[in-house]
Amino acid sequence: MPIQKGAGVVDINNRRIINGKDADVVQLYPMRHTFAWEAYLAGNSNHWLPTEISMQRDIEQWKSKDVLSADERQAFETVLGFFTTADSIAANNLVLATYKHITSPECRMYLLRQAYEEAIHTHAYQYIVESLQMDEAKIFNMYREKEAIYNKDMLVLSLNEGIFASDFKTGTFENDQKFLENMIVFSLIMEGIFFYSSFAVMFGFQRQNKLTGSAEQIQYIMRDESQHLNFGINMINAIKQEQPELWTKAFQDHIIDLVRRAVVLEYTFATEVFPKGIFGMNAQGFKQYIEHIADRRLETIGLPLQYNVQNPFTWMSEAVDLNKEKNFFETRVTEYKTGGQLNW
Repeated sequence: MPIQKGAGVVDINNRRIINGKDADVVQLYPMRHTFAWEAYLAGNSNHWLPTEISMQRDIEQWKSKDVLSADERQAFETVLGFFTTADSIAANNLVLATYKHITSPECRMYLLRQAYEEAIHTHAYQYIVESLQMDEAKIFNMYREKEAIYNKDMLVLSLNEGIFASDFKTGTFENDQKFLENMIVFSLIMEGIFFYSSFAVMFGFQRQNKLTGSAEQIQYIMRDESQHLNFGINMINAIKQEQPELWTKAFQDHIIDLVRRAVVLEYTFATEVFPKGIFGMNAQGFKQYIEHIADRRLETIGLPLQYNVQNPFTWMSEAVDLNKEKNFFETRVTEYKTGGQLNW
């Protein structure tokens, strides 16, 4: 579409998450979805790289035959196996499907930041695997070998096929609902449920003072993913407000059903992968924890609680809090190269 000279100021009322007008270029002002800009600024402030975290102690513990049990090694490898695939699926969804349909400039800005963070997460997993000299093929191919991981991945992939189609466009009731479903699946289910038993296991290592460099990286990944989750929830609720006709009773029931299916897949993953329990966390505890998490996710988008259970892993809230004795963002090396120092 040719640029029209003197077309005037963009009308903030035309700004929408999807199906908005004046979305040909990223013109930030007037800004309507301020939550996205705040998320973008927070992401920049919290920038980190995995190679800034020492892995020396982890290497020593992984090589030792006395520090880690066989069950702990299996748990650690399996968690990494899930993470490596999950973040790549999330990145593909953002870059290849979601971004091109979003018409809010400030939301697009944050999506670019989010996609980069997914790359950092994949970098972190590779850094851990390389540092510990683990079997790379085993870790990165685990989603093909472990049924519990495969089933989680396939639930997500089977639901996003529609918006990956080359001819998919928003603008109809059916397609807009499909797009909203995709956002809910990736924000609430993938980032809000499917990561959390693995997070719990990694922070279990941290509480035992084991593999602390790896656990610290996962802690920063969880902080990023929490930001992704909150951003996704804000976009979902904005779409509900901008296009309330999409939020039908049948659609709400469908979302509840998807969340319930995801809960079963997640605690099945946890109990099959850690059949004997680990760090005092047993099968029943994992089940209750995932049900508690699912209720919190449903609540954020205005859907009724399904489980009404207490959080059995209350210490997980402490793991999310990064304000500990060592504040990574105050003590890390910050000698980044400026433009005049770069090698071209």
